[in-house]
Amino acid sequence: MDRIRLSIVCISISILVCLIAAAQQTDSKDSQTDKDKAQALRETVSKPLTEKQKKKKEAQLKRELESPYRKWLNEDVSYIITDEERAAFRRLQTDEEREQFIENFWLRRDPTPDTVENEFKEEHYRRIAYANEHFPSGIPGWKTDRGRIYIVYGPPDEIDDHSSGGFYERPPEEGGGETATYPFQQWRYRYVEGIGNNVILEFVDPTMSGEFHLTMDPSEKDALLYVPGAGLTMMEQMGMSSKNQRFQNTDGTHLGQAFGGQPESMMEFTRLENFSNIFKPPKTQFPDLEAQVYSKISYNILPCKVRTDFFPVTDATVLTYVTVQFDNKDLQFTSKEGLQRATVNIFGRITTMTRRIVATFEDTVTINAAPQMLQAYQAQKSIYQKPLPLAPGTYRLNVVSKDLTAGNMNNYEAAITVPRLDPDKASTSSVMLADIIEKVPMKSIGTGQFIIGESKVRPRMDDVFKHEEKMGIYFKVYNLGADQATHKPAGSVEYELVRSGSNERIFDVTQDFSDIPDASSSQLTIERFLPLKTLLPGQYTLRMKITDKNRNQTLTPSAKFTVT
Repeated sequence: MDRIRLSIVCISISILVCLIAAAQQTDSKDSQTDKDKAQALRETVSKPLTEKQKKKKEAQLKRELESPYRKWLNEDVSYIITDEERAAFRRLQTDEEREQFIENFWLRRDPTPDTVENEFKEEHYRRIAYANEHFPSGIPGWKTDRGRIYIVYGPPDEIDDHSSGGFYERPPEEGGGETATYPFQQWRYRYVEGIGNNVILEFVDPTMSGEFHLTMDPSEKDALLYVPGAGLTMMEQMGMSSKNQRFQNTDGTHLGQAFGGQPESMMEFTRLENFSNIFKPPKTQFPDLEAQVYSKISYNILPCKVRTDFFPVTDATVLTYVTVQFDNKDLQFTSKEGLQRATVNIFGRITTMTRRIVATFEDTVTINAAPQMLQAYQAQKSIYQKPLPLAPGTYRLNVVSKDLTAGNMNNYEAAITVPRLDPDKASTSSVMLADIIEKVPMKSIGTGQFIIGESKVRPRMDDVFKHEEKMGIYFKVYNLGADQATHKPAGSVEYELVRSGSNERIFDVTQDFSDIPDASSSQLTIERFLPLKTLLPGQYTLRMKITDKNRNQTLTPSAKFTVT
């Protein structure tokens, strides 16, 4: 029995020793693991990310999270999409569903659904381009208050422009009297659906930085508001009111007492209601519209030239200008109403690489010539242009033309790549070499052909110019660095002309950004003419070097042309 007990005790001691050894080994491993973790933590702490690395990582993450569809929702149509449409779009699961939604979104707003063109969509993107060109202030023009109102409601019927501020005589409803003001503008619309007649919107720049914001308080433009005894109203001048009383108003303004009574438009709740309604998206004209377009194309031969130029409007949309040119000698003229007339029908279609239709257009080009001038007209060319808003990507372009008199047809097909605008880098549009660059009146902006922003720019299709002509140069530069104080870009554009086959510089000219009208960091427009009289016949290359001093970045677009 004693032997049995002794054996049990020995076995127990052996098991206990093994357990202690195993525990010590585990503690040793855990200790080593903790040491490794501590070492890794020390290495991480000792090498923190720099601010530049952090910003780069954040920008990369932002780009990964964003998509063309998100940009379309938050930039392209952010002002005109309804809350119900926005919620429905966010519930979509596939890109195919989103593409279908976007197509129906524009169809619901098409004022002429029985035609292939969507005038609402084209006008919308024209307004965005105009806002970017005219209202930037350290941020793209479409993001500003003036840009938003212009995009939604179009150009105002009247503008009372006080962009320089200075002396101002108040109207009676604002108290009358004289004062000095900050820069401001008043836009008047004769009628705005959902608001009413004679809608006046006031934009004020109290910081003198070019940032005009929409205000509900007409006294915000008063630069002497906080100066005692200065800029008094009529009632204050007559001692019937005190300037201190302006700061006791309960209607959200610092206006003095109205001289002769206050109109309905100045009442507190009227102003609040108008301010609220002006930011609502417009109603869709055809909420239940559904449409499908099918086409079958056959062709013979009618010579024509086609080119595409790209001018970004937002990060998600690029205005693509499709230009078509015919030689009049290839067209059949016929006598009609005492004139010699040639007529060409043009049909265009943009599809994805999988043949899904993205956009279509059609138009008629008519050339009229007096009988005695027919020979001269036949030596000329006829040109047509159509702007189309497209998302960045690769597409198929088909342009079908038909001479109605001769019956000749032609089907031009080409792949086009619409570039993407990188918001973090400076970039340029297409470089257009043009035979016409001229400003158009405000009422003509967006109407007619060859209109880009506020200029008429007609490209020379073959880039061939005669010795006695002037060659126009037109392009845009986007996303330049902005000075933190002035919000303006800093840099220059250098033009260098070289004759092909040699390194001889014909001329070298530099233009500073400060010498370019309406230059802003978000968009800078280059318009200039190059006289060709001193150039010998031959081929030339125009090289441009755009230097962005704020971002320390350089762009080098170029264009080739021929002088005959």
